[in-house]
Amino acid sequence: MSALTVQYAPDWGDDWDELVRIREESNWPEGCKVEIIEGILTVAPQPSYEHNVIAAKTARRLNSVLPEDWEVFQTLGLALPSRSGLYVPDLVVVPDEVERDANGLVPAAAAELVVEITSKSNAKHDRVAKLKGYAQAGVPYYLLIDAFASLGPTVTLHGEPRGDLYHVLQVGKFGEGFHLPKPFDIELDTSVFPRP
Repeated sequence: MSALTVQYAPDWGDDWDELVRIREESNWPEGCKVEIIEGILTVAPQPSYEHNVIAAKTARRLNSVLPEDWEVFQTLGLALPSRSGLYVPDLVVVPDEVERDANGLVPAAAAELVVEITSKSNAKHDRVAKLKGYAQAGVPYYLLIDAFASLGPTVTLHGEPRGDLYHVLQVGKFGEGFHLPKPFDIELDTSVFPRP
């Protein structure tokens, strides 16, 4: 199953709260990831085993160095209403004490680090729309683990957001060590990342 985009009907309106309500109240297939990307509801299938292994190994490494009042979450929705977006990153690091918006959602600006692991069906979203959205929200670090990159599986750390752009801080290939800077200050062993 590949990702499905659902263009909302004109009578739904283009109101942020209405998009969030439709996402929350619709009967989506169980286990699917439902996001709002640039005002379009997007439904992606459950991630593959390989995808989940990468997420688990990255989360384990992050958890080994995080302060007690920071958490690593999977499937936590991040609100970006200015971009008509509600993203569900593969991993996100946020402080325990985070203010939620009127819909009970965590603003993307609260994230310290976002990790997206591409799937064939959503790689473009992770590489383009989400990259711009996280930068605009001011997320300090965006780690893109891209098993489907055209030149082979890569890991890219984006940082220093300005507007909807990031600086590329580091790029590496699967199999190489990859250093995340402070406040994490850890090495990711990408040699343990399975290839699709």
